Amino acid sequence: MNKSELRKAYKLKRQELSQEAIEDLSLQIANNLLELPIWELSFYHVFLSIVEHKEINTDYLLSILSGKDKNIVISKSDFSTGNLTHFLLTDNTVIKKNRYNIPEPIDGIEISNQKIDLVFVPLLAFDTQGHRVGYGKGFYDKFLANCKPETIKIGLSFFEAETKIEDVFEGDIPLDYCVTPTEMYKF
Repeated sequence: MNKSELRKAYKLKRQELSQEAIEDLSLQIANNLLELPIWELSFYHVFLSIVEHKEINTDYLLSILSGKDKNIVISKSDFSTGNLTHFLLTDNTVIKKNRYNIPEPIDGIEISNQKIDLVFVPLLAFDTQGHRVGYGKGFYDKFLANCKPETIKIGLSFFEAETKIEDVFEGDIPLDYCVTPTEMYKF
């Protein structure tokens, strides 16, 4: 399938999940992440879940990172430029939903792309080669292209890998890992 078909199919699959299933699957994903050799790094970028889109609940991941005393980085979207601005998540960070229901920091301590060691990447679908399908706005492709080359990219998905996304293009940044409730894919 191509990205457009996958986007449509996986949005529907997500809508069929109950809130209880989302919580259970999100917790399984967070527990699986503990098995990866990624916990010696400093700056971890985490997306804040869009509840209305039935995204993975990243609160469990945030708890793990906080418990390990890691620097947590979250973003604010600029829809006029397609860029993300990154901020350190602190006890004083004020988070507010934007007009697309994306929880974002109001302001704070800005963090450069070059400081980020690992990015947890939101997605709708992914394939066995590590390519992903997001919402189609290109925010993460732009962001990941400007990270340092050794930045680890980990997708989080409720669902298992597709065999192949048909319309991958040169600017798509592949994942290093993708973690689901039952599998850990390494690319």
